[in-house]
Amino acid sequence: MTTYKYLSPEWTAEANRRLKEQLTPEQMKYITSSMLTIYTNCPDGQSRALHYQLVDGVVECVSLIEGELPEAEFTITSDYDVFAQISRAELNARKALMSGRMKLRGNLVKALRLAPVVDRLNEVLATIPADY
Repeated sequence: MTTYKYLSPEWTAEANRRLKEQLTPEQMKYITSSMLTIYTNCPDGQSRALHYQLVDGVVECVSLIEGELPEAEFTITSDYDVFAQISRAELNARKALMSGRMKLRGNLVKALRLAPVVDRLNEVLATIPADY
């Protein structure tokens, strides 16, 4: 079994493949939205971001961003370790947000309503064998 380095281009490609294969528009509540997750304090000292684009409940793409950040409906900033726990499904996104471990830019009420959909994304990401 291949193990991917978390947030590498290979991990991102695997995330795209699995999310597209395993999540249906019904499971994703037919939402159209975008989310930018900004990872601070990565192990190499850099910051990185993942951009998620969903259209009518279909995960169009997950992109690894190193550089200029695209616009998104929601921007979530947190420490690498917090996002790693969420990606391993060890920490619930809503709990991390409400406990102040993550900063949100966007409509908080809508973000909380969409949290179960984000948890579905994270359940799939947790199945990717990765070195964090």
